[in-house]
Amino acid sequence: MKLIVGLGNPGKKYEKTRHNMGFMVADLFADETAIDVDKEVFHGLLGRGKFLDEDIMIFKPTTYMNLSGTAVREIVSYFKIELDDIIIVCDDMALEPGKIRLRTKGSSGGQKGLQNIIENLGSEDFKRIRVGIGEPEFDAIDYVLGKPTEDERPLIAQAIEDAVEAIKETIRTDFTRAMNRFN
Repeated sequence: MKLIVGLGNPGKKYEKTRHNMGFMVADLFADETAIDVDKEVFHGLLGRGKFLDEDIMIFKPTTYMNLSGTAVREIVSYFKIELDDIIIVCDDMALEPGKIRLRTKGSSGGQKGLQNIIENLGSEDFKRIRVGIGEPEFDAIDYVLGKPTEDERPLIAQAIEDAVEAIKETIRTDFTRAMNRFN
């Protein structure tokens, strides 16, 4: 069983903001795999299905970004999911718009949702896909909660598609091959 977790903030106010890259990737992956992410459990929205004969869960915590770890810990604990079967998808200010970066483990890099997951799982040893949103020229909070500019939108749309393809490649082959292809 693979657990794909898209990080973001719930509600209309935050839709399509830079901080919701994880939600956008999860939504596109769900659409392409015909998995409905609509069951309210574990402080989030969950969908279950199959992709290439692999059991898949797609999860979007609704705890707000900075408390994502609580929801992730609950679902991981309940389903007894191994850390190796988790992929967390989130935004990353250190990457320019249009870029993605895959890592098998590591620090949060200042991403507060990732940091909260690390604290709640007691480990940095889970896969992550970071979607670039670029460096802010002004206040970081206003920046991540803002919507991409017209110039950024096509770049970010491509990065979201690439992240979905990276998830598919991971399921098709493995995460190392996906890293080699997309990093």
